Amino acid sequence: MGLKEQITEDMKNAMRAKDSGRLATIRLILADIKRKEVDEQIEVSDEQVVAIVEKMIKQRKDSITQFEAGNRPDLADIEKAELAVLVTYMPAGLSDEEIAAEVAAAVAASGAAGPQDMGKVMGIVKPKLAGRADMTVVSALVKKALTPA
Repeated sequence: MGLKEQITEDMKNAMRAKDSGRLATIRLILADIKRKEVDEQIEVSDEQVVAIVEKMIKQRKDSITQFEAGNRPDLADIEKAELAVLVTYMPAGLSDEEIAAEVAAAVAASGAAGPQDMGKVMGIVKPKLAGRADMTVVSALVKKALTPA
């Protein structure tokens, strides 16, 4: 069963369980998937679904930060609940050591010599780690690896 089908099944289960919070979040995911399918006239793959969910997670994290800074814990709690549902659709994350190993392999494969080659390295690393690692952490590791000591 693909990820899209799993999300649809989870929506049905949330409807049966009358879990309105989870149901609303799942409907948001399905709406974004449908929007992408209609806009690009394609059938989304699991990788594209992961990218959509990853984008939604990033949006929720930004919103939580903003709501907490604006002293709106009620809205931050709603975003945190949505974030908890979204995270369940992400593949298992990699450990810091695994991420560092992938970065080191990408630096070696690209022949990167310094910070100016960061784009080359990120181009190799991003498809491998998308959805399995926080790209801001990956970017920081690449920058660290390319900066002379």
